[in-house]
Amino acid sequence: MKATSSEHRHLLEQLQQIARGLGETFAPFCEVVVHDLTDRRHAILAIHNNLSGRGVGEPVTELGSQRIADPDFPEVVANYPNRFPDGRQAKSTSVGIRDREGKYVAALCLNVDLTVFQNLQNVLARFGSTAAGEEIRESLAPVGSQTLLERIDAFAAQRATTPRALKTDERRALLRELKAGGFLEVRRAIDTVARHLGVSRTTIYIDFRQIGG
Repeated sequence: MKATSSEHRHLLEQLQQIARGLGETFAPFCEVVVHDLTDRRHAILAIHNNLSGRGVGEPVTELGSQRIADPDFPEVVANYPNRFPDGRQAKSTSVGIRDREGKYVAALCLNVDLTVFQNLQNVLARFGSTAAGEEIRESLAPVGSQTLLERIDAFAAQRATTPRALKTDERRALLRELKAGGFLEVRRAIDTVARHLGVSRTTIYIDFRQIGG
């Protein structure tokens, strides 16, 4: 049984509400368009976040024409490259809507303006870049602390655990090794050890006293 005009109208009304919600959610980067595929010459029924400069009542797009002509055309064509009339790059998704007989009667299309994100990506890339070709290497940790951290990690790895999971007796055994190796002479060593083990400086001082430090 064919869909009645009232059923078709109800479907389009519901689709317009979905488009409105998507438009408000993804504003201002995504244009959301509802197409009535039963009216080729005036297919655009609603348009939110108008990025393409088109208007309500304009004709069906090329993709829409393909969908009308081919009942086997994919229901969802997602993330395909596109361009706005002024040349801006876009990413588009088109969702075909069928009636009860399986005929395409409408489409919901989303067109994302990629230029905003590309510009943001360029800014972030420039901000995060460092001088190329320079031989200078620096760490903001205290001098010698990297070697101290590596020694702590190695101690934990030998026991198949992590620095923060070391038990009290293991932590004190670690401090003995660090003291014997001169690692605790590193500037702010106690602070570095405490932070890496996830305990307080007081805890490390107590442990240190227990091992005769």
